[in-house]
Amino acid sequence: MSFHPEMEYAPAKFHRSERKLAVPGEPFTYTPENQAKFDQNVTQYPPDQRKSVILYALYLAQKQQGYLTAAAMRHVAEQIRCTPAEVEDVVSYYTMFYTRPVGKYVLNVCRTLSCALLGAERVTEELSAKLGIKPGETDPTGTFTLVEVECLGACDRAPVVMVNDDWHERLSPGDVKAFIEKLRAGGSASLTGCHLHVDNGKKLHGV
Repeated sequence: MSFHPEMEYAPAKFHRSERKLAVPGEPFTYTPENQAKFDQNVTQYPPDQRKSVILYALYLAQKQQGYLTAAAMRHVAEQIRCTPAEVEDVVSYYTMFYTRPVGKYVLNVCRTLSCALLGAERVTEELSAKLGIKPGETDPTGTFTLVEVECLGACDRAPVVMVNDDWHERLSPGDVKAFIEKLRAGGSASLTGCHLHVDNGKKLHGV
């Protein structure tokens, strides 16, 4: 007699890795402008710590072509003098980096505790219904990509949605439809921004 539960070890039950390879992509190099930005930024680090600039290097590459191909990651590896695998490790860790094409607006809905308690799950449901897509998908027009992410660090302004590099606070489920229409019509100008940065049009805290 055994007290261990009976386990089925059929091949179909084996764990399979969900790792997805990046799109190979066309040969990639920084534009002269982005190369100049990289060259200036990397001087802020000691020569033996050149890899410390990896996030900025990846940001430049993604900003240039919209997402990170394998070719772009190889270029970043060459720039910071490490292996492509080390670059891929960083890309796969951060949700802000994309290895497939995304929409004009990437809607990152925070789903961590404060936002969850104030309806983030229903915000995602309303966005899905309005756009006709599920989290991780892009709408047929290529305008919106919907993503669920962990804490965005604005718990007192929940639910929070990060739109590309911008910010929208206190988005209630009932406001989702109007939010999307305003975003379509006015772009990032329709977003609230971060309340720590803007108050009645004036910058605070020297930011």
